[in-house]
Amino acid sequence: MNDFKDKTVLITGGSRGIGKATALAFAEQGARVGINFKSNRKAAEETLAELSGKGHELFQFDISKKDAQRQLIDDVVSKFDQLDVSVNNAGISIEHDVVDDNLDHWISAFENTFQTNVFAAANLSFLAAQHMIKHRGGRIVSISSRGAFRGEPTKPAYGASKAALNAMSQSLAKKLAPHHIYVGVVAPGFTETDMATKTLTPIERENLLRESPFKRMAQPQEVAHAILFLASQKAAYASGSIIDVNGASYLRS
Repeated sequence: MNDFKDKTVLITGGSRGIGKATALAFAEQGARVGINFKSNRKAAEETLAELSGKGHELFQFDISKKDAQRQLIDDVVSKFDQLDVSVNNAGISIEHDVVDDNLDHWISAFENTFQTNVFAAANLSFLAAQHMIKHRGGRIVSISSRGAFRGEPTKPAYGASKAALNAMSQSLAKKLAPHHIYVGVVAPGFTETDMATKTLTPIERENLLRESPFKRMAQPQEVAHAILFLASQKAAYASGSIIDVNGASYLRS
């Protein structure tokens, strides 16, 4: 049985990287995919053209804005008449340093990071859940990071935001289970996306490769596989789980 045939899936930040790989994977399983993107229409249209099947749609919204969050869910439901899976993939990461930074930039880094990584994901989860409660079920999957557990010394707001996302998702998993809404988290390590790898220096790349005994980084498709598992019917009893996809680069007890 195909869990996703004729289901509707919304993916924030769905035009590139992990989001794109996830969109392709859901489409291959027969889902109708809604791709949310912020500004790069060219990349979004290229991803849309690569999706298997028909009926997919682009939704351009800056999800850090409250009005956009509500409008996105309204537009998805209006277009597809349903929302079965909501994937909170969009996120930002800002360099900042408690030793060498100034207070204004420190505050800005925390505010902007939490606005997208936590508040947007929380509000979109709330809005998606309201629809799913009325329609007797659904799946919410959020993309966290190993940084939530190991610490991010040059991006503390990022690590803190992902830890908050984990805790929120587990709280939702408890509350929404009676409504047949299952909530999960995928926590990747560094993933070899086009955007991420372009910013690496040779030394940074070598250091990242040394972190995993596999001597490589995660591929977006590997993260997408975990997302599809948590969104599947077979994973219902795994609600509240956080799946690490980091190539044993960070092991938590």
